[in-house]
Amino acid sequence: MHHQHKRHYSHKSHVEELKKRAILSTILAIPVILSSETFHNITGIKLPNFLGSSFLSPLLSTLIFIYGGSFFIKGALKELRKKLPGMMTLVAIAITVSYLYSLYSLEHGGREFFWEIASLISVMLWGHWIEMKSLLGTGKALEELVKLIPSKANLLKNGKVVEIPIDELKVGDVILIKPGEKVPADGKILEGSSYLDESMLTGESKPILKRAGGKVIAGSINLDAPLKVVVEKAGEETYLSQVLKLVKEAQRSKTKLQNIADRVAFYLTIIAVGSGFISFAVWKLLGANTDFAMERAVSVMVIACPHALGLAIPLVVSIATSYSARMGILIRNRLSLERAKDVNVVVFDKTGTLTEGKFKVSDLFTKIKEEDFLKLLMSLEQNSEHIIARAIVNYAKEKGIKPSEVKNFKVLAGKGVVGLVNEQEVAVGNLLFIKEICNELDGKILKKANNLMKEGKSVVFVSVNKELVGFVALSDEVRKESLEAIRGLKAKGKKVIMITGDSRRIAEYVANFLGIDEFFAEVLPHQKALKIKELQERGFKVAMVGDGINDAPALTQADVGIAIGAGTDVALESAEIILVRNDPRDVIKVLEISEKAVSKMYQNLFWALSYNLFAIPLAGGVGIKWGIILKPAVSAILMSLSTVIVSINALLMKFKTT
Repeated sequence: MHHQHKRHYSHKSHVEELKKRAILSTILAIPVILSSETFHNITGIKLPNFLGSSFLSPLLSTLIFIYGGSFFIKGALKELRKKLPGMMTLVAIAITVSYLYSLYSLEHGGREFFWEIASLISVMLWGHWIEMKSLLGTGKALEELVKLIPSKANLLKNGKVVEIPIDELKVGDVILIKPGEKVPADGKILEGSSYLDESMLTGESKPILKRAGGKVIAGSINLDAPLKVVVEKAGEETYLSQVLKLVKEAQRSKTKLQNIADRVAFYLTIIAVGSGFISFAVWKLLGANTDFAMERAVSVMVIACPHALGLAIPLVVSIATSYSARMGILIRNRLSLERAKDVNVVVFDKTGTLTEGKFKVSDLFTKIKEEDFLKLLMSLEQNSEHIIARAIVNYAKEKGIKPSEVKNFKVLAGKGVVGLVNEQEVAVGNLLFIKEICNELDGKILKKANNLMKEGKSVVFVSVNKELVGFVALSDEVRKESLEAIRGLKAKGKKVIMITGDSRRIAEYVANFLGIDEFFAEVLPHQKALKIKELQERGFKVAMVGDGINDAPALTQADVGIAIGAGTDVALESAEIILVRNDPRDVIKVLEISEKAVSKMYQNLFWALSYNLFAIPLAGGVGIKWGIILKPAVSAILMSLSTVIVSINALLMKFKTT
């Protein structure tokens, strides 16, 4: 988990650095604003002159421009490299143009814009800091995926086991995978038979029995018995590495998305630069001198970048994310908050999302006393590390059952376990195994078991002295909250789809139980991402809700990736929104928070930009014929007023609690 702390620290240090820039820029901006002509015109207060006072504003503004403004200039260069000019570009143009013109005006006379530069940089830095503080750091899903692969492998060489680093494995090597170990490479079983847990890769909730000739996947866990495996794919060729590649590609495809403020800033940049050039050209054509024409052009560019725009969105984001966090919903970036309102299809992974993700005893049937039956069953299963055995032992413990001593205990890989309990021959295992042991089978028991198997449940049979006495059925239980979540989403007009690596039979049972109209079963991780892509190509905006490694590519591919909290680190790192409480109903809350927040964002953008409708033409000199020209003092009052309105409007945001 070390890199997670590192990632968190990196984000934290970035936020702290931005705060330092904002604080220092604000401190330096105060004397610039107090000594400006605009401040004097509004308040009537004029600071006393002192030696070098005329150089105070240019000097402090230069420091602010270099220290605070460089943040926006660097950001603008990044945006321009991506060919997506946005907020950074708008601010960078406004401060650069006004700074250069202000230096020019010191020599040639005319208006300077030092107080505008100082206040604009300070306000915009605070806006960015507010937003960054309210969001979590970006994740490192790829590093988490890499952690799934063991660092070493047991190579069989000349009849001996040699431990070698994983990167030395080659195709054709024969390796030994002991019980409890992770599979280091994709391969084929040469010898042995064992159950493997592939749930973190495929989403298949129960362990899979693999025999000689069967395939194993890197990253899965060998549960029962040693396996000899010949390596077929190693290193970057393994299935897990291909999943890694998919996550990378999906991440790259998302980098071109823009948030609302950046889209608005893009158009505002075009308007500002266009209006600036038009103002200059028109005044030159009308015979005005170059200084006057340039002053009008620069005024337009500065005014077109309103201070309120820097706070309009960050304040809403900050309030929405802090409210969400209190509700157990962590929002990792602004884009997911903005996109969630447009989602019309919600895709749920089954295992661990709609279901608990762990096996539990759901049914029990026996023709002997239940307590005696559980005692026999528990006594044998307590010696096994198998996922189903652990679930049975936990169930018996909850019932207050204590195990008896077992003699002659044996594990028959892929079949079951046998042993002597109180001098009785007890066998526990699958139907094929019990058929081998028992002389005849009770039809009533088989019929009940068969009905449960049709529902996709795993059935474990028990025989005593070669007679079938009963069974327990286990299933991955559906979360109680899932039913409400699906009903709530359908009531909001959203299409709900379930996707799983589990068998079609299990998927069909869960989908019918929850009232889901459409499902995809037996879907591998790379196919999950493709299914999401197909839905997107059909014009849907897709939210993917998942918890496992097998969901990582799909979570990244989706328009909004939502991870259920108790899932793997990989799922949490691939998602943009995390539901801490493991409650699928929180997906509805995510959509509602997004709708409310985006509505406030648009309201704030209106207040932040509305004064531009008349401020830009007046700054350009449209009203000069009638003696109307936008004075810096009036411009400052309008800017301040829109900033105050934007702040109050954001603070008035109320969320519905469902």
